[in-house]
Amino acid sequence: MPLPLPRPPALLKGLVAIVLAAAFAAQAVAALLPDVPLLLAATTVSLATEGVLYRWQREVLSLFAKSHADITVRHVLRDLLLVVGLLRLGEQDRETGYVPIVAGLLAFYVLHCAIQAVSVLVRRTRTLPVVTRNIDAQALRLSKAPSVLLRRPGHRLLAVGLPATAGLLAAAPGNEPVYAAAGIALSLALALTGLGALLFRLLPGRRPAGEQEVLDWFDAWLAEYRPTVGLYFSGGASSAYQANMWLEPLAKTDGKPVIVLRERFMVQKIAATDIPIVCLPKVSTLMRLEHSTLQVLIHPSNSGKTSQVLRIPTIRHTFVNHGESDKLSSCNPYAKAYDEVWVAGPAARERYAVAEVGVEDKDVVETGRPQLDAVRPYAGPPAGPRGGAADAHLTTVLYAPTWEGWDGNPGNTSVIAAGENLVRALLADPGVRLLYKPHPLTGSVDPRAGAADLRIRELIRAANRERTGARRPTGAAELARLTEELDRLTTTVFRTWADTVERMRVQSAPEPGRAEAVARTTAAWEEAYWASLPEGEHQIITDARPTLYSCFNVADLLISDVSSVISDFLASEKPYAVANTSGLPEEAFRTAFPTVAAATVLTPDAAGVPDLLETVRHPEKDDFAQARAALKLRLLGPADPPSQERFNAAVRALCEEARTHRARVAERPTAELPGQRTEPASDGAGLPTAAPR
Repeated sequence: MPLPLPRPPALLKGLVAIVLAAAFAAQAVAALLPDVPLLLAATTVSLATEGVLYRWQREVLSLFAKSHADITVRHVLRDLLLVVGLLRLGEQDRETGYVPIVAGLLAFYVLHCAIQAVSVLVRRTRTLPVVTRNIDAQALRLSKAPSVLLRRPGHRLLAVGLPATAGLLAAAPGNEPVYAAAGIALSLALALTGLGALLFRLLPGRRPAGEQEVLDWFDAWLAEYRPTVGLYFSGGASSAYQANMWLEPLAKTDGKPVIVLRERFMVQKIAATDIPIVCLPKVSTLMRLEHSTLQVLIHPSNSGKTSQVLRIPTIRHTFVNHGESDKLSSCNPYAKAYDEVWVAGPAARERYAVAEVGVEDKDVVETGRPQLDAVRPYAGPPAGPRGGAADAHLTTVLYAPTWEGWDGNPGNTSVIAAGENLVRALLADPGVRLLYKPHPLTGSVDPRAGAADLRIRELIRAANRERTGARRPTGAAELARLTEELDRLTTTVFRTWADTVERMRVQSAPEPGRAEAVARTTAAWEEAYWASLPEGEHQIITDARPTLYSCFNVADLLISDVSSVISDFLASEKPYAVANTSGLPEEAFRTAFPTVAAATVLTPDAAGVPDLLETVRHPEKDDFAQARAALKLRLLGPADPPSQERFNAAVRALCEEARTHRARVAERPTAELPGQRTEPASDGAGLPTAAPR
């Protein structure tokens, strides 16, 4: 994944703004003198600076817009100064010859405003109340999006207005208005063409379906598909992983699954899946689910918009969280708003009881963690070549710290206080291959965590420069082939300026068997990925592939923080360690966080790393093996029946409860059901009483 371009420093932003302002000032001076060479140079610099702004420094553009100096104002000023310069160059009696040019220029800007107004109308017709993926929605007359030049005023004005500006520039040296007239005429022709193209899209047969038509279609789709269980998710762009980890368990449930989203951008953030996806931004549209066959909604996270869907009485809601740990977020008081809370094992049940956040024990259901079926169990001490010695083995260590969190607790992440020490200690052992997989949100709250993360990455790169083996060419070729195949199966290619309607058109119903092909190719890709790596080379893993669970399978040891990563890794029963940066003594640390019970506790100075590696390489020195097995049972529940079966059973039971509730309500007389009064009640004196609240 390519790294995002760094933000330009404030000094560079200010410099570009100064250059643009100076160019306008020079253009004004040149127009009043008049000075043709200066006029040409200043205008050229001004146009070039505009291009730099639109390509690299959009933040400066927003500052100009807030100062009421947006692209339209700047473009009008630039052309106006050119006209003034031309008038100053000619004789007074020739000023009337430029009247048509000025009139044409004014007409062009009128057309620009008209195009912008019509583009807003077109955008509104293409903003549908329902956004879908993996659903055939061609009945909604979906079409390709208009060109970016017709949708973005800045791009349009620079491109379509360029002939007019160029014509005015060409007219300046020889005082030839014919060049200006030709340039303006071309800009007018381009503007008229663009306006016509947009107006064509407003014709009844050319625009997408209207709001009511879309809603009727959505109701019909719900009636035909008849969903029973859904995943409800709302959040920011970086939080999509919380929903993605539940896609496979949802796909394997009995019944008809569906994914319900609230933010339009989130539709593209959901990973590859064949499950139908519907995005319902408005509450009024969301409420249409009340009369559908949907019986259960699964919630992997809490959000402000969760309260809106909880108002639907015909649907049962369960909170599954996006991971389980000893953090306070794993027993949030918000959980009492759901009908049930599904947890992995007895430890989470106890956690809610101890926290006393209002979640009753009868509403807690142990389902295991169905995602962990892909985690392979412990198969003995590390195996693999190391350093050329026949009897030596390579130890793969996964360092997967969590992020800093919102509360500022120093014990949340080890990256700041211990990360560099841990990595240095691991890299100092020639028999260690390090896999570093930081949390996606690292550094999003505390800049110190982001800075420490960058330093850790540089330590790993420096170690690799001293210790890089030869890449296996056959493995690399196979990996490239599988990557291409997996990208073809999981990635949809859009035009750069595609909008939600065009994406709906492209992401229609999936091809039969795609989900099975993705699973098969993903397994092959992961095997090829690990096989293609140079022997002993340390890895910084930040892409979606390989997954965390794939890293679990190749790791001999996990070092992490108090987080759900520990609980998930315990499915393998491999050794793990937890960095204690909380400031608590070790015994108090173990008491406060039960998931640490079977872990080696590391101090921030990483002094215990050599002894930890020794126990991994020599299982007879491992004192926590039995404790890990017991803790796995406590955290994740029994291995039989498998988690997916228990998860499916919980879905069926809650669906049955929802159906029973609907039947019970349907049998009750309407008079017994609470509802709105149609007429005000009256007291004994004939005066209306207050309406019930």
